Amino acid sequence: MGHVAFTWLLPAALSAEPDAPARRSTRDWVVDSLCFVIGFGFTVLATLDLLGSHPTLVQEWHPTQSWLVVTDAVLSGIAGIGLWWRRRFPLALGIYCVVLSTFSVAGAFTMFIALLTVAVHCRFVVLAAYVGVAVVANVIFPAVRPEGDSSPLVTVLWGVAIVVIIALWGMVIRARRELVVSLRDRAARAEAEQQLRVEQARALERNRIAREMHDVLAHRISMLSLHAGALEFRPGAPPEEIAGAAAVVRASAHQAMQDLRAVIGVLRAGPDNGDPTPEKPQPTLTALPALVEEARSAGDKVNLEVTADLPEVPAGVGRAAYRIVQEGLTNARKHAHGTIVQVRVGGACGAGLTIEVANPLPVASPGKSLPGTGLGLIGLTERATLAGGRLTHGPIDGEFRLVAHLPWPEP
Repeated sequence: MGHVAFTWLLPAALSAEPDAPARRSTRDWVVDSLCFVIGFGFTVLATLDLLGSHPTLVQEWHPTQSWLVVTDAVLSGIAGIGLWWRRRFPLALGIYCVVLSTFSVAGAFTMFIALLTVAVHCRFVVLAAYVGVAVVANVIFPAVRPEGDSSPLVTVLWGVAIVVIIALWGMVIRARRELVVSLRDRAARAEAEQQLRVEQARALERNRIAREMHDVLAHRISMLSLHAGALEFRPGAPPEEIAGAAAVVRASAHQAMQDLRAVIGVLRAGPDNGDPTPEKPQPTLTALPALVEEARSAGDKVNLEVTADLPEVPAGVGRAAYRIVQEGLTNARKHAHGTIVQVRVGGACGAGLTIEVANPLPVASPGKSLPGTGLGLIGLTERATLAGGRLTHGPIDGEFRLVAHLPWPEP
């Protein structure tokens, strides 16, 4: 408790980061004034006592000439004044005081404060060297100013003990301060890392929203745009065909709105939203035949070949595979409408799952093509990679092929 209380009395420079200059606060002014009063005041009182109140004691302590007492008083007074700058120049003041300690009595408390300042502000190597020099100064002191009947060995031992105790005290204060600074830095780093994780989570959530929006809505909107284009370019078609196309447009728009609500509901759902309604399951490969039938009803020519047991495919792999086929059909509808799309899904447990979507390359670019972001294939590649597989795409032998290989681990 003693060193904790004394630590509170230290100025801000002694309780802040090591070797970092600090602006003198109100507490610093109080502590600096206290140190000055203790150091300089003891010098004045000791000098007056030695020269005035107890002249016989002067002769007993100092058999040499009394001018040494006056010299001690002057030099100790300078050291006491220097206490005002001990935090800025701790080592310089410490060296001055350790030289002074070879003969000074009046500057004892000033030297103690300077030693504590060196212990708090300087590195251990510097402090160890300083303590060694202080021990040597204590050995010299009894020879310069013997203390009556006291044994020089006792004087040296007491002096060394005091030096070591103050040095250890300063090391404890410095270690405690560095611990506080380290904890503060760790807290700051933890907060910064938390902010970074929050930003990363936000970025991942944005990517998730974009990916889900693209995967769910691009398929519906492409069919809607296709039938709306048919109505635009065939205004003289029979009423039955126009009515059928309009019905498909209406149904596709309605389904797109339903899908949009479902996606937003999934993205908003979470453990803290207070909604007890479970999330709508995302489609897996078991919904693949329905996806193909929907594309056929919209006028696409799709051949589906399945050689895998779709219900046995893991849910995560099945969702990625479903999105890959959905995006492949959407791209074929956009860029090669009217061609036959081959969809092949095969594989087995332990051997992996293979998805292939292929369509002939268009002979000529259409006059108007459906707009696209160009990010669908990038998103599919990311999905396949996150699922632990790989995806390739590009023209091969007059066809555009989208091939994905996904893992199908054994249970």
